[in-house]
Amino acid sequence: MKTRSGLLVICLGLAACQGDNPYVATSNPLPPAPPQAASTFDRSAYPAPPRDYGRYRSWAWLNGHLPPGTAWADSAQVAEAVSNALDQRGLRPLHDNRPADLFVSADLHLETRLRQVQDDYGYYGGGYGGYNRYGSGYGMYNTVPIVRTYQEQVVVVQVNMFDAGTGQPVWSASGETSNRGTESQRMDAIREAVEKAMSAYPPS
Repeated sequence: MKTRSGLLVICLGLAACQGDNPYVATSNPLPPAPPQAASTFDRSAYPAPPRDYGRYRSWAWLNGHLPPGTAWADSAQVAEAVSNALDQRGLRPLHDNRPADLFVSADLHLETRLRQVQDDYGYYGGGYGGYNRYGSGYGMYNTVPIVRTYQEQVVVVQVNMFDAGTGQPVWSASGETSNRGTESQRMDAIREAVEKAMSAYPPS
């Protein structure tokens, strides 16, 4: 009897579930799109295309100005080093009124760096000529690390490139090398710093 009552309750429940749902989903219609939507391109919705560095073939100094000189190196020395580094990468300077592909600026200055070196100095413990746990005439060897801090002056060259058409920056890097004394050594230092700054151009 109880089993029949249970089956009856289940059947009534299933019949109730199969009835009409009194709740109906409704929503307001979407507003019409503005007329300019069909002709407007939203660039922010798409990632920027990769820059084609291969299309840059020529360059000129930004605003027609050579790199500023310093007491350590004159303007012509910095300009020569940068021009040679650009030439090695297929970029040719323009000296006429034709529009260049790139505008280039450069800056040289000196900075001070703190360097640290560690020296391991050894010493003998226990002495010689006496008797210890290792026997007569033998001592123990240990090392004492000594850290020395010193200042070094370095040459820093910053190179910046801008798209001549849009004015957007396309490349910026700096390189440094140790300061050197004679005039020929200074020119070598400038070339080395510029080459370090330009070593990763064009990016792969």
